Amino acid sequence: QLQLVESGGGLVQPGGSLRLSCAASGFTLDLYYIGWFRQAPGKEREGVSCISSSTANTSAKTKFADSVKGRFTISRDDAKNTVYLQMNSLKPEDTGVYYCAADFAPSRTCVLDTNFGSWDYWGQGTQVTVSS
Repeated sequence: QLQLVESGGGLVQPGGSLRLSCAASGFTLDLYYIGWFRQAPGKEREGVSCISSSTANTSAKTKFADSVKGRFTISRDDAKNTVYLQMNSLKPEDTGVYYCAADFAPSRTCVLDTNFGSWDYWGQGTQVTVSS
């Protein structure tokens, strides 16, 4: 079965950290660019970060929403078929369901496109709650 599975969410106090994982099964991620998105109750889905495939010839391998720049980092381990989102200095406004998505793009720079149909695969999401 071809799927993405997120993990690592949970409840954390403001200022804390979490690392989310996005693991693929049934296909390999190396030629895909990966995006992380989040959705808070009553709000639209928001692009958080993306990382281009390892084969993309671009100097802009990663992108971040302005709201998370300097606090979040994204990385990929193609050997483990997994992409990570490290979230530091978390704020209550970071609360939401976090989703990862994959798009087959061996040469393109990643784009934080929130359109569901723009991606080949989506995960089911993992809840992140930042609260004291």
